[in-house]
Amino acid sequence: MAGEDCVRKRQSGSATTYRTSENEEMQRRPEGERSFQNASNGRVDVDHVITRKMQLIAEAEQLKPAFMKEVDSHFTEFVNSLVAKSALLDSSSSLFPAPCSEKDLPKAKIVRAPPEHGKIFTARRSLLDELFEVSHIRTIYHMFIALLIVFILSTLLVDFIDEGRLVLGFDLLVFVFGKFPVVFCTWLCMFSATVIVPYSLFFQWAQGYCSSSHRVIRSLFYGMLLTLFQTVGLGLGPTYVAVSYALPPASRFIVILEQVRLVMKAHSFVRENVPRVLSSVKEKSSPVPVPRITQYLYFLFAPTLIYRDNYPRNPTIRWGYVATKFAQVLGSLFYAYYIFVRLCIPQFRNSSQETFNLRGLVLCIFNSILPGVLILFLVFFAFLHCWLNAFAEMLRFADRMFYKDWWNSTSYANYYRTWNVVVHDWLYYYAYRDFLWFFGKKFKAAAMLSVFTVSAAVHEYVLSVCFGYFYPVLFCLFACFGGVFNFILNDRRKGPIWNVIMWTSLFLGQGVIICLYSQEWYARQYCPLENPTFLDYLKPRSWSCHVQM
Repeated sequence: MAGEDCVRKRQSGSATTYRTSENEEMQRRPEGERSFQNASNGRVDVDHVITRKMQLIAEAEQLKPAFMKEVDSHFTEFVNSLVAKSALLDSSSSLFPAPCSEKDLPKAKIVRAPPEHGKIFTARRSLLDELFEVSHIRTIYHMFIALLIVFILSTLLVDFIDEGRLVLGFDLLVFVFGKFPVVFCTWLCMFSATVIVPYSLFFQWAQGYCSSSHRVIRSLFYGMLLTLFQTVGLGLGPTYVAVSYALPPASRFIVILEQVRLVMKAHSFVRENVPRVLSSVKEKSSPVPVPRITQYLYFLFAPTLIYRDNYPRNPTIRWGYVATKFAQVLGSLFYAYYIFVRLCIPQFRNSSQETFNLRGLVLCIFNSILPGVLILFLVFFAFLHCWLNAFAEMLRFADRMFYKDWWNSTSYANYYRTWNVVVHDWLYYYAYRDFLWFFGKKFKAAAMLSVFTVSAAVHEYVLSVCFGYFYPVLFCLFACFGGVFNFILNDRRKGPIWNVIMWTSLFLGQGVIICLYSQEWYARQYCPLENPTFLDYLKPRSWSCHVQM
């Protein structure tokens, strides 16, 4: 009996100890779990499960923005570091030579950097192609399509009410792209001359340079011939055709933009290959490195202004992608047509009936902001994204970074670098860096201002020839205000407010451009001069034109 009492006492003590430890474990558990267990008693409390699930979802939503921001930051740093390291490894053998004495510095300055120290091409997609895979970004694209549909319906309904029938004519498009046979023949002559003349001159110079006893004279002679071709053959020739044949605006744009593109391509080809020949002769290597004509021909069609013998290539051509991009270009043209028909022409057609005054100018600028911004988006999307990607796909050109995220810019310095990467690369390597090579690195501000001035002058030249009058609005905005903003809104401005300031100034600039150039166009249509002098071409006609209608 005594043994049984001892066993019962031990069992009772064990049960008491177990219950005590269980109570302590319950106290250590979270409140939600304790209430769930107390409430269930073997049955599932559905309301509590739903409440707990909602709490977990809310906590996850609170953690998600910080997590995504942290991942994006680390990923960006990783990619930038990887690209920088690959570039460093690619050129480490000669980019950082052994330390030289002060006596050797003048000799080191004489040697130009070879082409492989410039832009590095790598296979990558365009940014919009990546962003359009996100449904939220793709919805913005759908919104622009919906706006185009609204423009079309508005135009059709207004024409039906006014005319009593559907008017499906596109007289404006037919006019601006008129005289296409002249445009095609001019382009064919320009392209053929660019294929033959620069390559032949470079080939003849390179083949005889090694054995020539007067290398400086030979180089000056062939350099003068190339400069003569660039200024007369590609410079004055197409401009004379555009003016003498009175080509309409869009046709002039095709001729002049192709003229500028081919001049830049020819310069890049010579600039990249001359240092290779000089280095080959100095090292007494044979044969002289002259690119094949097929490599030069590929470069003339490739969507880049920086010459390389070889570029990264894709294995296949996606013809469906090509067709989609060309369809988007065509859609953008119709989009621009409806913008001008609905928003611009009704506003500016009767602008010459009013005298030029400050109030009318301010209203005109602010009313032109919407069409100006839409035209800016269309130019970016149609040319920098669709057109260049279509040609890149047909040529299997793998480097599709024609632009960067310019819409996120908080400074004009970053905006100019990311808006048009193709042109920026050419200006950076052949204008800015060569300026510093010639004058020294202490003149960086002067180099930047010179690049701004040249770029603004070329932009104004294109508009002057295409519109048929000189009205340096873009030059003043680009060279003056753009240059000032480039130093004021520099890369040290990082907050969101600077992105707002950048967009606000960009909107106002587009309004000024659309307003003033449109007023001048209609003023020259309504107020022609019988015997204009040279000063009449320079004086804005919209300041004095007043028509009583």
